[in-house]
Amino acid sequence: MGDNLGISARKGGTFKVGDFYICRMGFGAMRLTGAGIWGEPADREAAKGLLRRAVELDVNLIDTADAYGPDVSENLIAEALWPYEGVIIATKGGLTRRGPGQWTPDGSPEHLRQACEASLKRLQVKRIDLYQLHTVDRRVPFEDSLQCLIELQQAGKIRYIGLSNVEPHHLRTALAMTSIVSVQNNYNLFNREHEDVLRLCEERGIAFIPYFPIGGGQTDMKQLRLQAVADKHQVTTRQIALAWLLAHSSVILPIPGTSSIAHLEENIAATSIRLDGDDLAVLDAINDQMTSRIVK
Repeated sequence: MGDNLGISARKGGTFKVGDFYICRMGFGAMRLTGAGIWGEPADREAAKGLLRRAVELDVNLIDTADAYGPDVSENLIAEALWPYEGVIIATKGGLTRRGPGQWTPDGSPEHLRQACEASLKRLQVKRIDLYQLHTVDRRVPFEDSLQCLIELQQAGKIRYIGLSNVEPHHLRTALAMTSIVSVQNNYNLFNREHEDVLRLCEERGIAFIPYFPIGGGQTDMKQLRLQAVADKHQVTTRQIALAWLLAHSSVILPIPGTSSIAHLEENIAATSIRLDGDDLAVLDAINDQMTSRIVK
């Protein structure tokens, strides 16, 4: 395992999720699909090669969902990585797709049971390591959606339960019903809306998996303070954004996604960056500045 150039996800440390020790730089498989997270990729073999390269770099958490494609991402993962030796596959259910950019929540127990069974078949496993409720469906009581996952877990089809796109009250409700090992919300250097969820995860020892972990638009990534820190470490601003996540909280497990091996290796190399107190003060000030701009 690992890379002869010294690039390794293990350099970011590990976090215990249930019985698993997960390297703190994972891989998000959403962008392995076609444009708009819809349909097949232009080059299926290249997509599978990317997944195998991630594992070569010691990534041992691959995150996906039935809605990515739909079905495409899970199928690619099975073709490339089954039988998943030493690799944890995390998937999600609770969103349906009818076209590019069209995401419709469905947290009904009926749908979740069907979705889980379909993911089991596509991933070619008898039990999913980590199954996450993809989002809260406002038409369905949250407790009903979660109870369905609990029953699937009791039936041996799910090992661990996670949540995605939730607020603190959802997490507290869930913890009163069962054990939750992870929460996946939108969070990055430029968007810290879910800081309260992160802090609750810290209190309870729950993994916080930020999606869109790099975040920011092209203008944000050229922010002068960010660029200054990147220049100091002779790396890219994308790498600094990832290194900030690793330094910001010990429960954070970033899952940057890409369809490029070059970007994958760049992302993993961010695990070697060590930010000091001055760096962190500069980067935290970026968020303060952006928050002030929004308030105004």
